[in-house]
Amino acid sequence: MNRAGALLAVLLAGCAGLQAPQMDALHVHLLEARPAAAGAAPARDRVLAVSAPRARAGFDTEQMAYVRRPHALEYFANNRWADTPSRMLAPLLAQALEQRFRAVVRAPSAVHADLRLDAELVRLQQDFTSRPSRFELVLRAQLVDLHGRRVLAAMEFEEIEPAPSEDAYGGVIAANRALQRMLARVADFCAERSGGP
Repeated sequence: MNRAGALLAVLLAGCAGLQAPQMDALHVHLLEARPAAAGAAPARDRVLAVSAPRARAGFDTEQMAYVRRPHALEYFANNRWADTPSRMLAPLLAQALEQRFRAVVRAPSAVHADLRLDAELVRLQQDFTSRPSRFELVLRAQLVDLHGRRVLAAMEFEEIEPAPSEDAYGGVIAANRALQRMLARVADFCAERSGGP
């Protein structure tokens, strides 16, 4: 074998031992909730428009946030939401309110509405400063009378749920449990503060 052939054989043998770096799989998660049981409260004879929720800084992203110390957001490397939480929240809010009003539409809409619900996602994070870790969900809601052009009521809702495991998926399970309770509370708030029949 000549020198060039021997060198080529050594290079090929060396390359065969190299492997591509292993990439951890990306896990994509959903915010989900079941609609409340039918007949939870009588429907108001009003049309409610649900605005697209806004999110505070740090939470308007598909990245999944967590904290290990106060005031320091971190994000899971291989786990993310399927969309920004505020965009996933919009249809869930509308669905939770459907049985409480004559109709619920997503704003903006060509349909004339009596009321509008504005929401802001204040916090959506897994907190590892306690054991077990817990998921914190905070939403600020504001109900607006569109005829009178005034705010009928505003309230901040907070739900905290222990995570069943100390990882991102445990946080997802806790987030969806907290969300289920919060949506029921927001629906009650809107029905109670909407006035009218």
